[in-house]
Amino acid sequence: MPRWADENVLVGFETADDAGVYKLTPELALVQTVDFFTPIVDDPYTYGAIAAANALSDVYAMGGRPLSSLSLVGFPAKGDPEDLEQILRGGAEKMREAECSILGGHSIADDEIKFGYAVTGAIHPESIKTNAGARVGDALVFTKRLGTGVISTALKRGIAAAEHVEESVRQMATLNRRACDEMLRFDAHGCTDVTGFGLIGHAREMALASKVTLEIEVDRLRFLPGAVEYAREGAIPGGLNNNREFASCVVESARPQAKEVEDLLYDPQTSGGLLYTLPEDQVERLGEAYRIGRVVARGEKPIRLL
Repeated sequence: MPRWADENVLVGFETADDAGVYKLTPELALVQTVDFFTPIVDDPYTYGAIAAANALSDVYAMGGRPLSSLSLVGFPAKGDPEDLEQILRGGAEKMREAECSILGGHSIADDEIKFGYAVTGAIHPESIKTNAGARVGDALVFTKRLGTGVISTALKRGIAAAEHVEESVRQMATLNRRACDEMLRFDAHGCTDVTGFGLIGHAREMALASKVTLEIEVDRLRFLPGAVEYAREGAIPGGLNNNREFASCVVESARPQAKEVEDLLYDPQTSGGLLYTLPEDQVERLGEAYRIGRVVARGEKPIRLL
């Protein structure tokens, strides 16, 4: 893409960060992001809520506070208006929970349903958390469990237990607001959220942007109930294989990993958790976030699995 100098652009697309940041005054900057996707659950209301939580996540990943949003809708011309109403209602109520106003939006006729939001937030220019902020010596922590993509695929194949789907949906619809609030209580250095590129893909972006190596202790990772079993049974989304093909070249492993566990490291997440770094001496004070590794000087590969 063409680029031009603008001193007010504090975060652009150079490091594949979660959102852009534009400075308005020495004490105020805008955080801007956009995200939409096709349905991943059957219930229209739940789909709308998850899409909203997912779009809001990018603002939280920068340490910002969402202010306003614009909806983006693709819906079949002959689709059921009730379904559309429920999608919009689910998104609106999640935005209300985030205290983020919906100012309007845009819709088009599309045979394949799509829904999401463009979100604008606010942040102090000196308080931005970027994926380029990880420091050698930091602990690496995560705030949610992995496996939403595999469980969604298991649901499509008719092999997912209802309680496993319910827990995955609950997590996807959970805002990263509280996780962001917790992060901001610490001296967090680098942050990103784990979404479509999976844990490895987003860890790769952080490692490359920060010029470090991230060591991930695989045994510390937490998975959604049923995710490991469904991965073992072959419920592998297409995006997982795409993520592996793209990012596996930056990964080295100190020991063999079970295939189903390794699969889940590349599993595309929807409305996934925050992945951030903070000083080692602050780890013991963590609440819902949990340690999964550490930041070390750049080695042979940007990601090392332990």
